Amino acid sequence: MNWIQLNSSGQLDDIIEHSKFTPQIIFKHSTRCSISIMALNRIEREPLPEGLIFYYLDLLTYREISNLIADKFNVEHQSPQVLLIKNGQCTYEETHSAISMDEIVEQAK
Repeated sequence: MNWIQLNSSGQLDDIIEHSKFTPQIIFKHSTRCSISIMALNRIEREPLPEGLIFYYLDLLTYREISNLIADKFNVEHQSPQVLLIKNGQCTYEETHSAISMDEIVEQAK
């Protein structure tokens, strides 16, 4: 998996702009949570789908960015959490054990 590290608030503006052309995925991960580790491992075991850009947010290190994501996309903060950004909007979000690559790909169509 070729994650792009999400570590600055300015990247959110880029994600929104780029989502107008290519769906953007944000995976919010807690390195201390076993459920988050399980969700991350499950995603990383799957083949990388074409046409999607994946961002990884270590929310323990960058909690302020996680809060900004919740505000910008009007979603409740969760961990682990995956958000699909298309056309500048969060069109899909899922948390915990319900996170799956198949569902992400399906929703990104």
